[in-house]
Amino acid sequence: MRIKHLDEDDVDIFRRIRLEALNREPQAFASTTADWERLSTEEWRARLTTNAVFAALDGDQPVGIMGLMRERASRLAHRATIIMVYVRDEARGSGVARHLLTHLTGHARASGIRLLELVVRADNPTAIRFYAREGFHEIGRVPGGMLDGGVEVDEILMARHIDGRAAPALQGAPR
Repeated sequence: MRIKHLDEDDVDIFRRIRLEALNREPQAFASTTADWERLSTEEWRARLTTNAVFAALDGDQPVGIMGLMRERASRLAHRATIIMVYVRDEARGSGVARHLLTHLTGHARASGIRLLELVVRADNPTAIRFYAREGFHEIGRVPGGMLDGGVEVDEILMARHIDGRAAPALQGAPR
């Protein structure tokens, strides 16, 4: 298994793993399969090159994906949000998510990002535990932040500094 930072020539890999994620785990994402299926190849390419996207590959088959969306405003450009996290069922528990996160974090750090943020469903304890083990702390909650089949689901906001320090706002944050 290897981790690849996808580029504009990797649209097919990106499309395959992103649509698989949306089809197999529809409740995990804010977007739906329909949101992405209607995109043109150029729109797929734009989404791939606007954000840093990493894929875990087993041979030439993608088994996981993780993206990084950097803030654009100059005073916020030290922050980025982890997006599109998915690991195929049969690859879960094998370290794929940790490898993706390690590569993404290295890229973020090299790009001058200091703070990684993410949003996770409150009813996903496996993901919450994973992020906590990786040094993320809960910094807030959005009650009913996601609608899933008409049902409101809370979202947990988590963050982690990656510049070798922990900000006071993240130390001792409730879990």
